[in-house]
Amino acid sequence: MAVMISNKSPVSIYALGGLGEVGKNMYCIEDAKSIIIIDSGIRFPEGDLPGVDYVIPDYTHLKNNSTKIKALFITHGHEDHIGGIPFLIQNIFLPIIYAPKLAAALIRHKLEEMRIREKVKIVEYDEKDFVKVGDSFTVQFFQVTHSIPDSYGICVDTSEGRIVTTGDFKIDLTPVGPDINLGKMARLGFEGVDLLLSDSTNAEIEGYTPSETNVINSINEVFRNAPGRLIVSTFSSNISRIQQIVEASVMHNRKIVIIGRSMENAVETARNFGYIHIPDASLVKTEDLRTIKAEETTILCTGSQGEPMAALARIANGEHKTLRIIPGDTVVFSSSPIPGNGASIDRVVNTLTRAGANVLTNSVFLSLHSSGHPSKQELRLTLKLFKPKYFMPVHGEYRMLKIHTDIAVSLGIPRENTFILGNGDSLILKNHKISEGEHVQADDIFIDGNDVTGVCRAVINDRKVLYNDGMVSVLLVLDSKNNKLMQSPKIYTRGFVYTYGQDNMIAQAENFVNLILTDLMKEKVKFSDLKNVIKSQLTIFFFKKTQRRPMIIPVIMNKNN
Repeated sequence: MAVMISNKSPVSIYALGGLGEVGKNMYCIEDAKSIIIIDSGIRFPEGDLPGVDYVIPDYTHLKNNSTKIKALFITHGHEDHIGGIPFLIQNIFLPIIYAPKLAAALIRHKLEEMRIREKVKIVEYDEKDFVKVGDSFTVQFFQVTHSIPDSYGICVDTSEGRIVTTGDFKIDLTPVGPDINLGKMARLGFEGVDLLLSDSTNAEIEGYTPSETNVINSINEVFRNAPGRLIVSTFSSNISRIQQIVEASVMHNRKIVIIGRSMENAVETARNFGYIHIPDASLVKTEDLRTIKAEETTILCTGSQGEPMAALARIANGEHKTLRIIPGDTVVFSSSPIPGNGASIDRVVNTLTRAGANVLTNSVFLSLHSSGHPSKQELRLTLKLFKPKYFMPVHGEYRMLKIHTDIAVSLGIPRENTFILGNGDSLILKNHKISEGEHVQADDIFIDGNDVTGVCRAVINDRKVLYNDGMVSVLLVLDSKNNKLMQSPKIYTRGFVYTYGQDNMIAQAENFVNLILTDLMKEKVKFSDLKNVIKSQLTIFFFKKTQRRPMIIPVIMNKNN
């Protein structure tokens, strides 16, 4: 194992995102002088986060220790690992980003697209590189297989011991792209690994994750049987899948149309680096579709998760400027649903079917998708290769982390040497031994629009109240000088009850408020007291009537202002 020459200090390891969730990956390694960050991702919001575009980690701890931050290392180019970078560099000064070639290109494009003015140095790495970070850390890399090329695990040698993180990976022996470097993984394990952080996304699934090449047989079957246009939707970052779809299109003499800005950007970048090979003659523009026979057309687009603004949903709803579903179209969802997206996908599938399309999704009968994450046997093999003294599962919901921990224990790692942590929980590595450390701040930050500061939890809670129970506005007209109401209170509702059908209840509520305020204003009273009384008393009133608690907003107009 590499030995660091430095002033020794305990090393902290913690996650600001990626534990107890799938997405928002961000892991930090810190000693007295330095912090290095591994990945900076986003999580896409679930349905219970109205109006939120992205969820990012809380960067407060990094802001408070900004002078210690030396570098950000990226394992690969998926959004849950690079999507937070524009927000991160607007919050802290980031001296340098080390990233694989494809991820580096995607990051540069993302920063340009979001018009990020802050300059950051981006350095590309490959498996042969060693990066020395100050006096604290030496970093090296090992190739892994994932659903995007240029994916790596990272090994960090510190003065106190060695830390390895797998990144996202699967052990695919017949991959589309480079092989996983099992030899280097075994060598690192032979030299000694103190702490292993390993991908837990598929920890619930026994066996091996099917090879990406298995998907091509199903894809070719679909191409052979489709009578008209083929519309294939997948993640824009699933470069391996896109290449297979392209190869099938060329084999079956179909022209390819690419729809969706993120898909266009990803394909262009991957073509430039040679990861996707599309003959120029096979690529056509959307406006040329009218000149091509339906059975000679492949449309490649985003929207496989039912996103309402993605290309597929807009095509399904008839909102795309040039494309409409026509009877005879075959639509293929070449992905698996992300937890929480099932309802959105079902809506799009129903809309497509209603428009006359034949919709195909991944199933046990038709393998249109293969995960990029390891199942139980691959996790066992990985643990055998690295032989870590201590183990910390990452990148997964709690049950996935728990199952992954049980796998480690079944292979001989003592239960007390495993750690199921939450975001912000830390481990302390000192002299090759690990103990639990102090908690660092690690909340969710909700991004709505371009505000990098995010929306606080209180705002989200207010939106949920509006969504579930609606709003009641109480209009008061006062003469504060004489401390009296100038007219009876008026109540207006939105999303609570249909006013015209509930005139009697609203009238009762107005009379109720009037009686309360008449009694309250026998003495001089502050506006804040008026609002608080109205909120508390009307909440009780409406709950008794409807079993609901709408948001109550008193509005006071004062004659003397």
